[in-house]
Amino acid sequence: MAFSETERVQYERILRNHVDNVRPPVEIRPKLDVGYEIDGQSVYIVEIRPLWRNPEVIQRSPYAKATFVRSKNQWNIYWMRSDLKWYAYDPLPKVKTLERFLKTVHEDTYHCFKG
Repeated sequence: MAFSETERVQYERILRNHVDNVRPPVEIRPKLDVGYEIDGQSVYIVEIRPLWRNPEVIQRSPYAKATFVRSKNQWNIYWMRSDLKWYAYDPLPKVKTLERFLKTVHEDTYHCFKG
């Protein structure tokens, strides 16, 4: 089940605030930027950059994912490995808030999200 309209507005505000704080300087953004996507019960943090073979094409590559499990009132955290599959983030696989997920991704203590 997707987020309610109220939840979606709340989560978009939190995600927008996070992205605004971690985006690169304006002059770099045409070549590298950070954004977010919401799909169903999941949120993704994405890297945005031109495709190297065709700079006219902009690619959005997710590197962090959190899925809300309503029955447990928690977010499950995932990172994408080189095989392009999502794996549970073992150091901290579950958190209670979206803000904690974003803090975990930003800190990237184990260098799983951004390499």
